Amino acid sequence: MTDSSTQGIKTVLHPVSDLAKAKAVYAALLGLEPTSDAPYYVGFDAAGQHIGLVPNGGPQGATSPVSYWHVQDIEAKLAEVTAAGGTVKEAAHDVGGGRLVATFTDLDGNVLGLLQDS
Repeated sequence: MTDSSTQGIKTVLHPVSDLAKAKAVYAALLGLEPTSDAPYYVGFDAAGQHIGLVPNGGPQGATSPVSYWHVQDIEAKLAEVTAAGGTVKEAAHDVGGGRLVATFTDLDGNVLGLLQDS
């Protein structure tokens, strides 16, 4: 195994059915206003964590929260987890500003995310 340790879970995306109502609940929970607020995504930055709300699970159709492990080299980490038995669900792709994301499933079907900032 190479030295490609993660930087930890810093981003968690939550699928929501009503973005406006969910935004109010998360703002109350976190005691913060969103740092990103668009019809397709609302994000909060709290204590080094990014909490994102995605209406109807976004284009991926997520049905449960997805935790994103931040990594230096997303392709290398995808190769490592697939060699260990994980299955790529969504290949690495740019979501804007050079940020790359990918998802994979573990052996039990849990969806995990990887995120690489440029």
